[in-house]
Amino acid sequence: MSDKYQGFVSTPIGKILVKNLGLPNPTKLERYSAGDPLVRGTILTGGRGRLAESLAGLLDVLGIASTDAQVEGDRYKGLVFDATGLTSVDQLVELQEFFTPVLRSLETCPRVVVIGTPPELVKGAERVAQRALEGFTRSLGKEIGKGGNVQLVYIAEGYEGSALSTLGFLLSPKSAYVSGQVVRIGAHKEKKAAEVADWTAPLDGKVAFVTGASRGIGEQIARVLHRDGATVVGLDVPQAADDLQRVMKELDGDWLTLDITADDAPQRIAHHLKEKHGGVDIVVHNAGVTMDKKLANQKPERFAKVLQINIEAPEKITAELLSQGVVNANGRIIGVSSMAGIAGNVGQTSYAASKAGVIGFVDSLASDLKDGITINAVAPGFIITQMTAAMPLGPREVGQRLNAMSQGGLPVDVAEAIAWYASAGSTAVNGNVVRVCGQMMLGA
Repeated sequence: MSDKYQGFVSTPIGKILVKNLGLPNPTKLERYSAGDPLVRGTILTGGRGRLAESLAGLLDVLGIASTDAQVEGDRYKGLVFDATGLTSVDQLVELQEFFTPVLRSLETCPRVVVIGTPPELVKGAERVAQRALEGFTRSLGKEIGKGGNVQLVYIAEGYEGSALSTLGFLLSPKSAYVSGQVVRIGAHKEKKAAEVADWTAPLDGKVAFVTGASRGIGEQIARVLHRDGATVVGLDVPQAADDLQRVMKELDGDWLTLDITADDAPQRIAHHLKEKHGGVDIVVHNAGVTMDKKLANQKPERFAKVLQINIEAPEKITAELLSQGVVNANGRIIGVSSMAGIAGNVGQTSYAASKAGVIGFVDSLASDLKDGITINAVAPGFIITQMTAAMPLGPREVGQRLNAMSQGGLPVDVAEAIAWYASAGSTAVNGNVVRVCGQMMLGA
């Protein structure tokens, strides 16, 4: 599936219309391929605070070149500003003093990361200043253009060394369709991040279980987790068995076909993972359905079915895996929510309720999990799939253009965010819901 509008605006007549009519002109996003360096170019760092002296070393571990000296005429692939030292509102002007002189020196598809302290962990004027960073980064994300993105990473004191996987994700093309997001590291006083022996294969030796893995976003999740070293166990309904087996055979993986809403599904899944794989390290609840109708026309059995598949089944499966000890220490539980669960959509009361429920699922477990197990979620916006390709032209175009990047995302964009959560280096990333939506103009 491709974005036909994006192809049109790159033609001679398309360029003329964009210029004269002020039409959206989306930049082709850079995406990661296996074997690529994380960053092609140099990151300029600045600011003052807890990470000012360690940033260069952290980036060097990831193989990312950085400098803290701006040189006139130099170009930068990204910017990282340590704002943990800003303790009052008047000091926020340091953001402008760092960014304004260098924004025109950024290459195409640049990455910007501001680092702060979780406001809930500080008080008084410092809390005000740190909370202000959210408005700054979300606004800059809508200004930056050129296919770039801007994120805010709140790092709790003592967790500075646990930021590696997050910096690697946010500064690389892996975060192509993520912008205007807030990530918290160490906010729940998690264990420190485990060491990653090989950042090109951070999931080496891990077992990943992915529901809805036969096609679309689920298939891409399976492929990216496999690329990063995991053994993938894919699950889908019996009707999708042929597609599921084809994908899993390509990935040297394993598969399981069943209806996740069946009464015995949690027990069957737990038994399979325990007996064939000795447990599981990564659980991705991707399977989902929509049965869209305005509420006045909705039938109770259809409303209930969406809730059963999208949130009740993941809750029951997770509870069973945890109670039986099937999820290994330092394991990952990852849900797939949706922008519909945050902003709502006409005709999607059941779907939006279920996807908001996924966010509640994350909130309910984040502080209670033990042994380094974490839970997080992604919330995709408009992702170009076979399903969205079948939408009428008008709604499809609106869905793709109403974000800061003026385009839809790809299934791999969702998969890359899940792979970041899954990394052993993301142990201190817990309780987050990150939107993979190109920073939607509404509800983001």
